[in-house]
Amino acid sequence: MNYINGGVCAAKGFRAAGIHCGLRKNKTKKDVALIVSDCDCSTAAVYTTNLVKGAPIDVTKKNIANGIARAVICNSGNANTCNANGIEVAEAMCALVEKHMGIPAADVVVASTGVIGQPLDIAPMAAHMEELVAALGSTAAHSTDANEAIMTTDTVHKEVAVEFEIAGKRCAMGGIAKGSGMIHPNMATMLVFITTDAAISPALLQKAIRADVADTFNMVSVDGDTSTNDTLAVLANGMAGNPTITEEGKDYDDFCAALRALTSGLCRAIAADGEGATKLLTAAVTGAVDNDNARRIAKSIITSSLTKAAMFGADANWGRVLCAIGYSGAQVDVHKVDVDFVSAAGEVAVCRGGAGVDFSEEKAKVVLTEPEITIRVTLGDGDGIATAYGCDLTYDYVKINGDYRT
Repeated sequence: MNYINGGVCAAKGFRAAGIHCGLRKNKTKKDVALIVSDCDCSTAAVYTTNLVKGAPIDVTKKNIANGIARAVICNSGNANTCNANGIEVAEAMCALVEKHMGIPAADVVVASTGVIGQPLDIAPMAAHMEELVAALGSTAAHSTDANEAIMTTDTVHKEVAVEFEIAGKRCAMGGIAKGSGMIHPNMATMLVFITTDAAISPALLQKAIRADVADTFNMVSVDGDTSTNDTLAVLANGMAGNPTITEEGKDYDDFCAALRALTSGLCRAIAADGEGATKLLTAAVTGAVDNDNARRIAKSIITSSLTKAAMFGADANWGRVLCAIGYSGAQVDVHKVDVDFVSAAGEVAVCRGGAGVDFSEEKAKVVLTEPEITIRVTLGDGDGIATAYGCDLTYDYVKINGDYRT
């Protein structure tokens, strides 16, 4: 398996585009994206667990209930959430794809992201739909255009693609994501669209992504707020020509390994680009009672505001980590906890057996000044492992969110 370029256009038979249609005041910012397959795709998705959900989620659930889709349309700048006519507008977006591309509206994944509670006007998208369709292409640049069009407070593009082999056939999988704030485990403020030319049944595809998100997107946190619009959708058009994966086995495992490589990369990109963030934080937990307890501990560490603030200040305040472990609700023997801070500048042991050890504050400062830091927690309770992704908490986070709507 190798990482390649191309994003959602890396797989055979997919085209993408992103343009500015007028939903956002900034005329240089693309605000509507379209991804299209040359043929029908097995499709699966997972969504936010927030009880308040964007209208596009309801429409997408209905459209892909049969496990089939062929296109994705998504806007930024407006979440189409808590709007009286939200369903109507989301369905109208799907109808635009049918009108201009001949793809049935019922075969369209629709998504929106941006401000909650503001009416979404379909007119700008309708007026620019011909332009959007004309902009479709299959290069890496077209994927990047689509990625830019779904971004809100994101500061960098989030694209990953891999190539892999199934039953002797070369397959590709690519994804784009957005997510920077309102990010918390059990999905984040994120949209993720993944395309692949591998052939897999809708049922197995759904099984694969549900298993994957437990250790990837549900282990990402920026600020403790679970969004209303999170959607992860995967479209598989089968154009690689491998025998369709319909049961678990080697082919399914190879597919899942490629999926994990892709989603892990997108998770790191989302966490590193947290609103106002200066550092990517990874909590790596081993030796827990089981994986569920390891996840609970890793999430607790990565969501601790005090730990995040300490990392921003390059302060080796390891007591914050122990505190987060203690209130995580996990089964853990706190007298067996070891903690190390690790980065490209080296590593420093700060806790052994639940107690502090002598360490150089100067070395710790150097280690924690790096842009990527791993908080390594080693327990003595079992074989459970988990990794969570987050970022530091900075002054700029408050600045960004203090006037997000206005």
